[in-house]
Amino acid sequence: MVLLLPLLIVFTVKHSAARTHSLRYFRLGVSEPGHGIPEFISVGYVDSHPITTYDSVSRLKEPRAPWMAEHLEPDHWARYTQLLRGWQQTFKVELERLQRHYNHSGFHTYQRMIGCELLEDGSTTGFLQYAYDGEDFLIFDKDTLSWIAVDNVAHITKRAWEANWHELQYQKNWLEEECIAWLKRFLEYGKDTLQRTEPPLVKVTRKETFPGVTTLVCRAYGFYPPEISMMWKKNGEEIIHEMDYGDILPSGDGTYQTWVSVELDPQSSDLYSCHVEHEDVQMVLQVPQGSETILLVIKAVSGFIVLAMVLAGAGFLAWRRRPKENNEVVYLPAPDQ
Repeated sequence: MVLLLPLLIVFTVKHSAARTHSLRYFRLGVSEPGHGIPEFISVGYVDSHPITTYDSVSRLKEPRAPWMAEHLEPDHWARYTQLLRGWQQTFKVELERLQRHYNHSGFHTYQRMIGCELLEDGSTTGFLQYAYDGEDFLIFDKDTLSWIAVDNVAHITKRAWEANWHELQYQKNWLEEECIAWLKRFLEYGKDTLQRTEPPLVKVTRKETFPGVTTLVCRAYGFYPPEISMMWKKNGEEIIHEMDYGDILPSGDGTYQTWVSVELDPQSSDLYSCHVEHEDVQMVLQVPQGSETILLVIKAVSGFIVLAMVLAGAGFLAWRRRPKENNEVVYLPAPDQ
């Protein structure tokens, strides 16, 4: 396998510090706990970071992020521990009721997801929904103060819950006001982790997957936040239906990694380029026709983007004007085997 680094790279800036953030709480009840699966679990997330946890074994709500433990007093954890113990019992009763209505026995699950998002433009969204055995069961419409039911059993719960107007109004207010207030508070608590930016390191590899068939793989890693856009283009045109995508996965060090690949005819003269967008960074990596290895170093110095290209001992220097000074250095990885 030969490592190919880009023949050309373009680095631009959008000048937007804003990004979308979310607060979500997931609750899960199971009808037959055991084999390491508790009867009830609750986990809270800010963006992709777990912040709280509770389960029916420990029966305690506990912090999962150090900045949550640092900023919230012991009475907070004690108060919400009591609330979640109540939810544990509620889930048990609800799951037993659903099994009777569906005439089910054995292992079944009941889930709840509630949360909100603070979007880049400052607007907000809120969501609350339930699932049974991993399928949608009830979805709350906060604008109409009603529940969307997916089947006849869900309609039974819908009618009961919609009879309590004060509870409907409470859920709407929590999603639109209280959830957003908690999210903003948590973002401030964990700003060094949650609001940082780490640009991706990107490399392209070429490998022969079948006789006469070559696959180009564009990999991005070491980036945060996890939202990223990657695609291959052929002769400057998008080739969405020809690409395979990898999941965006945690790297284990607080950053993320992913990949996108495309197959090509090694005898073809088509030009392929990998396009990557992440936060304020846009990169275009042009794949060389041969198997030369090219090392690039990108650096922003005194308001300029400096691009250094080294190929077979020959040097080439290019630059783009950058309107805002930034001294961050981004290195593409050196060739490996």
